[in-house]
Amino acid sequence: MDLFDSAGTDDAGLPLDARAPLAVRMRPRSLDEVLGQDHLLAPGSPLRRLVEPADEARGRGAGVSSIILWGPPGTGKTTLAHLVARASGRRFVELSAVTAGVGRVREVIGDARRHLVGGEETVLFIDEVHRFSRTQQDALLPGVENRWVVLVAATTENPSFSVVSPLLSRSLLLTLRPLGADDVGALIDRALADERGLAGAVGIDDAARERIVRLAGSDARKSLTVLEAAAGMVLAAPGRSAEGERAGEGAGAPLITPADVERAADAAAVRYDRAGDQHYDVVSAFIKSMRGSDPDATLHYLARMIAAGEDPRYIARRIAVHAAEDVGLADPAVLATAVAAQQAVALIGMPEARLVLAQAALAVATAPKSNAVTVGIDRALADVRAGRGGPVPAHLRDAHYPGAQALGHGAGYLYPHDFPHAVAAQSHLPDSLAGARYYEPTANGFEKRLSSRLEAVRRLQGRS
Repeated sequence: MDLFDSAGTDDAGLPLDARAPLAVRMRPRSLDEVLGQDHLLAPGSPLRRLVEPADEARGRGAGVSSIILWGPPGTGKTTLAHLVARASGRRFVELSAVTAGVGRVREVIGDARRHLVGGEETVLFIDEVHRFSRTQQDALLPGVENRWVVLVAATTENPSFSVVSPLLSRSLLLTLRPLGADDVGALIDRALADERGLAGAVGIDDAARERIVRLAGSDARKSLTVLEAAAGMVLAAPGRSAEGERAGEGAGAPLITPADVERAADAAAVRYDRAGDQHYDVVSAFIKSMRGSDPDATLHYLARMIAAGEDPRYIARRIAVHAAEDVGLADPAVLATAVAAQQAVALIGMPEARLVLAQAALAVATAPKSNAVTVGIDRALADVRAGRGGPVPAHLRDAHYPGAQALGHGAGYLYPHDFPHAVAAQSHLPDSLAGARYYEPTANGFEKRLSSRLEAVRRLQGRS
């Protein structure tokens, strides 16, 4: 952190400029001010040790670990990094994925090695580390592995998908939890009263406070951004006196009302990131709602994906997959509906395709459920991959080429249509798998009829 980064900040690294955004001014000055992450802040935890003065941490005989902070926006990842920078006394370097090429990464690690010889540890902070290319991440490995730098990386995307495995294995993964409503509310109250924030210049009524909490979701930064905008509108209202009164109102600080909040922020941002971990969470909830036969939740998560601009073709593919995986032969028509939806979505496009997606998703959600198809094919694959099976029985082998009969191919084959119910008493599995059962229909939907028919067929085949 250079002179220009440090200018205008106090000893805690907090801005002295009152014009700085409220979310920046209210950045916690210590770990005790961090909200919603108590599970990461226990005594002796990696974060606690990293924030401790470097000399104190070294005196315990164990070095501090590199960490990857993973969590939704506005949960405190950048804040924690700045606390490390200011409180630990370690040298602090921040890199940007946009401007820092591989050469710059290697330069920073080289500088860190030289400072380490003099006894000074370097904390390397990389925000949104998922934006680093694989080559950039690979360049970090020697520094992290040899502890020439202590890496503090932050990401909103699942590190399992966005961070290379060698770097992930050399760091501790710390998951930040979404802030609860109580945490966001406490932050709003702190910002209203704190000298760094609004310092009592405005108040807020309960309904407006609740509105901001609801708008922000789990995003602390968003809550303060909305609060600051609403406060600005209140303080700039015509007729307000120098003493902080609105015309026609009693003495004291003016109050932020729900109307002020609504003017400051039209609507809540859709809590969905097409390229991030929220994508996987919403899709997972959508799939599990269809599987769980909950049409209302299915439509909710479908609406979130549509509103966020998700590719409708992707949604249609997921519906088709789960028509087979979760419904299967309990209602064979559902897969046909899902495939038709895929074609219709491609031909129609949005916004009308939302109707097609909704119909297909509801078809899956409301259908009788069976995973017998999924279980059956996975059991069969497991046997094949384990080397079970053996040669195809001779009576089932191709006998339509010259010389096949001399080899015994087709000998003894019973043509099913020559027998009652078109079922012949013969075995079709390899000898080593005789009696194996892969498909076991459930008692749900159409499979209930299949179950009784299949038992009869197996008796006729001599397999019961």
